[in-house]
Amino acid sequence: MGSWAWWRSWFLIFLGCSIMGTGFVLFINPYNFVPGGVYGMGIVLHNIFPSIQVGTFGYMFDIPLMIAAMLIFGRQFGTRTVLAALYTPGYMNILTRLVYPTPEAVESLDPSLLLGGRLNLSNDLLLACIIGAVIIGVGLGIVVRQQATTGGTDIVGMLLQKFAGIKFSTGILLADGFVVLSGLVVIGFGVGTGEAASNGWMLTLYSLITIYTSSRVVAYLLDGASYDKLLFIISDHHDELKRFILEDLDRSATYLKSRGMYTDSVRDMIFLVVSRKEVHHVQNKIREIDPKAFVVVTDAYETFGEGFKQFPDKNEIQAQ
Repeated sequence: MGSWAWWRSWFLIFLGCSIMGTGFVLFINPYNFVPGGVYGMGIVLHNIFPSIQVGTFGYMFDIPLMIAAMLIFGRQFGTRTVLAALYTPGYMNILTRLVYPTPEAVESLDPSLLLGGRLNLSNDLLLACIIGAVIIGVGLGIVVRQQATTGGTDIVGMLLQKFAGIKFSTGILLADGFVVLSGLVVIGFGVGTGEAASNGWMLTLYSLITIYTSSRVVAYLLDGASYDKLLFIISDHHDELKRFILEDLDRSATYLKSRGMYTDSVRDMIFLVVSRKEVHHVQNKIREIDPKAFVVVTDAYETFGEGFKQFPDKNEIQAQ
């Protein structure tokens, strides 16, 4: 990577983290939306311990998770993710202090005090959660496009996949689901705070809207309308790749006969379809198994069959 590309990549990582943190501080945290992840859990715990900022709780979760990930995954766990995860909570804490007038306001996160009340959307919670979700999705999408993440539930998903045999995407869903349910218990029912929110159930629904909207924005930034990826893999290490695909990835693939134009030799080519979230993991594993492998990745706009979508009924309305 050239010097300009290196600097540009790091600039975009910190820009994306800043955009994401701004979305949380201005549109998510003041209204007690709990959109999963470590910052969602930080919002929950801030309601119990208001003297501790949401970003600080982010550090409390992220640092142990990152240490565990570095010890377990070693070089597979990138420096970019570590720095992105360390930068974001600090940025959120600083911005929170700047947009609220007093330390008491920082503790209460009262939206009527946010920027002197000029950005109070208490009567437009749906608008607040959608704007916040889009901003967070844009920021996170920029970060992920630079081959980094912000840690948190991504690390939980990696750990669950390694030690519990749970798929990466399923692990993230479980972690985020636990955070949202915690928000319902603490904020909606008032467990631990003694004060139940009058619109607790509605806040949970807004949180789910936030999670869905931000994930769709990230997906669009990464792949447009495409959700699955098609890989053609040519390698001499078929046994190791087969074990990885069948056992670790919990998928199947197909061998296609291919013949090299230059050598005229016949070889087996692996035809593999994976979800968008699995592509980076598969690429890293292929590089680990066979650095000389030849891999083509292309979009699979619709994938039907076991492990993917069911074939549509004859009269079913299609998105296109």
